[in-house]
Amino acid sequence: MPQTYHQLRLDLATALAQFLDPLEANAEAIRWFEEGLGRSRTWMAGHGDEGVPDEVRGQISHWLRRRKAGEPWAYLLGWTDWRGRRFTVNPSTLIPRPETEMVLEAALELGQRLRVSRAVDVGTGSGILGISMALETDWEISATDISEGALDVAQQNAQALKATLNFRQGHLLDPILGSLGLVVSNPPYVDPDDQPSLQPELAWEPASALFADDHGLALSLELLLEAKRRAAAACVLEIGAGQGQVLRQKGLAFGWDRIQVHQDLAGHDRVLMAV
Repeated sequence: MPQTYHQLRLDLATALAQFLDPLEANAEAIRWFEEGLGRSRTWMAGHGDEGVPDEVRGQISHWLRRRKAGEPWAYLLGWTDWRGRRFTVNPSTLIPRPETEMVLEAALELGQRLRVSRAVDVGTGSGILGISMALETDWEISATDISEGALDVAQQNAQALKATLNFRQGHLLDPILGSLGLVVSNPPYVDPDDQPSLQPELAWEPASALFADDHGLALSLELLLEAKRRAAAACVLEIGAGQGQVLRQKGLAFGWDRIQVHQDLAGHDRVLMAV
């Protein structure tokens, strides 16, 4: 009797549970079917007892070999959903996280309150922040990244999503001439000393987008200082757990008038807003 789609999904969840938490494995198996194979839950309800073609079993086996080696699902798939939009990702870019939406929401609220007309997404990666701002505001958006590979991906995403913004390659704010407006960034903020304790999948993501010197603070501090020196209206940064107090103290010393730190749902420092 040929293997059915229902059985294949159960077998996949069992295989994933060899290296993932069982609940996570089951959720990921569903994502493989929905995102990778285009087999929704509704489709499975009506066709789950059908036999699986050889090419589908072969695709699952191919993905599973790569996944067992630690490669993240988003890289296997080649895209991920963020804020209801599909963003291409590859090992030149970080995989967008749900918590980064807090940065976007803070930037949109603050930019509207300050009535800015320009914003810069620093270290744009796959472009999620800059592209989302371009699509959800009438601001003039620029985006920078030191990685040519990341900029290529961000430009592909902007074209696919019909977003208009200016991309520039270089370090932090160096490529941006003239006034800045609002500075927004998800900079590298992980302490390199924490690398051995991180999830193995992070080894597949670009280290230059994850790690920063000075216990993960170096680039955030540099960006806060440079943005203030160049008279940015405000600066909104994603930050790491436990970094809020020192960044707030340093930022006030740099001359920012007000700095707020917001926590995520887990109670960890996540967003810094300097005005």
